[in-house]
Amino acid sequence: MNQITTTHRMMILIAALALIPVTAALAADEPRATLLDSRKIWDAAPHNAFTDLVRFKDQWFCVFREGKAHVSPDGALRVIQSKDGDTWTSAALIQASDADLRDAKISVTPDGRLMLTGAGAMHKGPVKHQSKAWFSDDGKSWSEAVDIGDANLWLWRVTWHEKQAYGIGYSTVKPQFVRLYSSQDGRAYAALVDDLKIEGYPNETSILFRKDGTALCLLRRDPDLGLLGSAKPPYTQWTWKSTGTRLGGPHMIELPDGRLLAVVRLYDKPVRTSVCHIDADTGKLTELLKLPSGGDTSYAGLVWHDDQLWISYYSSHEKKTSIYLAKVKVGK
Repeated sequence: MNQITTTHRMMILIAALALIPVTAALAADEPRATLLDSRKIWDAAPHNAFTDLVRFKDQWFCVFREGKAHVSPDGALRVIQSKDGDTWTSAALIQASDADLRDAKISVTPDGRLMLTGAGAMHKGPVKHQSKAWFSDDGKSWSEAVDIGDANLWLWRVTWHEKQAYGIGYSTVKPQFVRLYSSQDGRAYAALVDDLKIEGYPNETSILFRKDGTALCLLRRDPDLGLLGSAKPPYTQWTWKSTGTRLGGPHMIELPDGRLLAVVRLYDKPVRTSVCHIDADTGKLTELLKLPSGGDTSYAGLVWHDDQLWISYYSSHEKKTSIYLAKVKVGK
């Protein structure tokens, strides 16, 4: 009896010792996000919102909407630039006499130009919304607007992969659905998937492509929980999983070590903009770090630079709705 007891005790001890390094390894692999800096970089207009961020020719370019209010007929797209991320100056202001320009997004084309996209909320006429694109070699001088996608399908963000542009447009009139587009030049877009068949009201999206070519899509639904979609080339067959939370203004990035981070608006009180971890296998979104934010907030731009995550976003937590830039260290 004593021999059996002693044997059992030894087995339990050995098992416990074996678990120690495994537990430590799991804890070490959990993503940690530390806020290094967050500062206001623009507040010139009465309302400054809906940002994006890119690094181009050793300069920072941040784009966003300026207007009198969150929704107002005078909406224009402001482009600002900086060498160091601290001092910012205006590079351009894109305006339209027939539309409120909204949701500026910026990317670098395969041929080395800047592409600015947004949507025009039309003042009158049969079209409610029309997505548009502009092109520039230096961020200061921009081409005339080019209509992209279909009328009343808000092409919210464009992502480049292997010299091809991909973006999802969401219908701004009934029936409500989302359409996946592709383009070879950023100007002419064709429907790759005419209707992604998402229940509810799907709208804002962020697409990224992993090293193995897998496409991931973080998608907002209102008022339902957000979804994470995945597809292999040629990206016509998608599977979707719940993120477990309602989210807004989605954007995500894959870090050099393969981990996935998103910056979104979270709606459980208080409303805030937060850095989150995404589990690509389960779709679960886990909050890591609340950025200084509140009220009218979110719509981030993301760039990994000098081993830090640079984040542009907007917020009204200091009363006036303004543009902010945060730097975040991501550890294991």
